[in-house]
Amino acid sequence: MTKRENYSIEIAGLKRELPLFEIKPGLRIAILNILGDTQLVQACAKELNKQLKGKDYDVIVTAEAKSIPLAYALSVESKKPYVVLRKAYKPYMGDALKAETLSITTGQPQILILDEKDKDFIQGKKVLILDDVISTGSTLQGMRMILDKANASVSAEAAILTEGDRAQWMHIVSLGHLPLFTD
Repeated sequence: MTKRENYSIEIAGLKRELPLFEIKPGLRIAILNILGDTQLVQACAKELNKQLKGKDYDVIVTAEAKSIPLAYALSVESKKPYVVLRKAYKPYMGDALKAETLSITTGQPQILILDEKDKDFIQGKKVLILDDVISTGSTLQGMRMILDKANASVSAEAAILTEGDRAQWMHIVSLGHLPLFTD
């Protein structure tokens, strides 16, 4: 296994070592992968739910895949339903809505898709957009585009962590901030 440099962080009272990965020459980011980390997911959901008190929303919307356990856990904490925007179209999704974004982790365009049944469900609702880490904002932009097409309104945006230009993310309810690592 490759020996990798880590970034130490405390999130919702838990310490984690985030591995640093180069995403382009001279730029590395700390990777938060919550998949399988039930303790962290639960702690983050509890803390985000506390910070979201007073925010008026009907439904949580997240993008596939790493933030799905967080959306589920926050749904349990807040007693509000959640919807997942998918990254691949399946025939059972019917008359789905689509938006394209650029992923910072892959550097490739990605498609976000709102299933027909979820489109009908969120129409006219107030939505909390939820992600694990908000870095460039491209996924947020794609989610907003879909929600606009679905006639839903964004009432708040939340993430476990923001990354990069902290001033750009002051409106995001989050539990911490990650720096960018330049050589």
